[in-house]
Amino acid sequence: MSSHTLASADTAFVPDTSQLKARLRKAESRQRLRAYALILPLLVFTLITFLVPIGLMLYNSVHDPVVHDALPRTSALMKNIPQGAGVPDEAVFAALAADMKLAAENQLSSKVAARLNFEGGGLRTIFMKTSRKVVTQETGPWKPVFLEIDASWGEPKIWSVLRQLRHEYTFDYYLHALDLTRDEQGAIVRYQENDRLYLNVFGRTLLVSLSVTLLALAIGYPLSFWLAHLPAKTSNLMMMLVLLPFWTSLLVRTTAWVVLLQKEGVINSALMNLGLIQDPLALIFNRFGVVIAMTHILLPFMILPLYSVMRQIPPSYVRAARSLGAGPFTAFWKVYFPQSLAGISAGVLLVFILAIGYYITPALVGGAGDQMMSYFIADHLTRSLNWGLASALGGLLLAGVLLLYALYDRFVGIANVRLG
Repeated sequence: MSSHTLASADTAFVPDTSQLKARLRKAESRQRLRAYALILPLLVFTLITFLVPIGLMLYNSVHDPVVHDALPRTSALMKNIPQGAGVPDEAVFAALAADMKLAAENQLSSKVAARLNFEGGGLRTIFMKTSRKVVTQETGPWKPVFLEIDASWGEPKIWSVLRQLRHEYTFDYYLHALDLTRDEQGAIVRYQENDRLYLNVFGRTLLVSLSVTLLALAIGYPLSFWLAHLPAKTSNLMMMLVLLPFWTSLLVRTTAWVVLLQKEGVINSALMNLGLIQDPLALIFNRFGVVIAMTHILLPFMILPLYSVMRQIPPSYVRAARSLGAGPFTAFWKVYFPQSLAGISAGVLLVFILAIGYYITPALVGGAGDQMMSYFIADHLTRSLNWGLASALGGLLLAGVLLLYALYDRFVGIANVRLG
């Protein structure tokens, strides 16, 4: 056979690589589509139950349309009046009178009054009293009418508030959440010392959450270590006891701690019967009760990730370190502990994030000075109906958690490098 014939035969058997690549791309595309179709329900569920509520919360924290929509003429005129200008002229009073009549017709007067009252005590009464009388008045001049109804209309304060609220979008809710406000000239100032609240609450929330997290780690780490080194049958039985709180209602567990910690409760009665104390200890309605109850409830969230990681660490590594001359502590710290950092990271993160948003347990077991930020968010949502401030507090809490997570992730990364 000639060389030309052999070359022709080899050429006939060379596959078309472009077609193979096209088929491979189509197969990979079908695989990706199947994967996306499988996770689509979870993606939609997450979007509806997690991302959309967070987006609405952040939107409500800056959206403040009550005064802008209910008093349109007054808001439009206020744009041309500089902050700190004091009491406006007759044109603004006439616009406000027309807006009050329109708001009363559309049943918006109470909403406007409530929004004004959030900015200053007593403004609701002034606005509603004035609105009821202005509606019955047909003609002006309106400035003397307003001043006759209530002399507060001749003071700069109420006009400063109306000027601030004329915007549909504002960051004033975040100012209030940081114990800041605007004075009559529009400058940002701190609340009076007796009126400051939320920064202390943020600090308290952070302190309680960190205390619960560290206490859960101090209890959960040795317990997880013990469980991980038990025989499988015994370890499974002990894990059932660890998981037992998951099968009990949160309200029931919190109420059980009330029974245990109260002055006539089980713990105080046992200590007094043993002669260890003469008078009941204050174990409830204080910070001690909050930390103890929350630690008990959140402890399984620390143990589970620690146990799952420790169970995978081969005991032979520590034995090898010991055989090479390392002491018990050195072998643990240099060999075992670095391998358990993944469980520590997951457990600490879970417990801290859950603790920072706790509401029921501090409300039932803590005192007035032990309530965390979730209590005030719920209060604004259900009692005062100041949803904008509640959203701003929630937004700051979310931002704080994300910031602490970023710092924690960086710290864990540096620790892993040094211990590795």
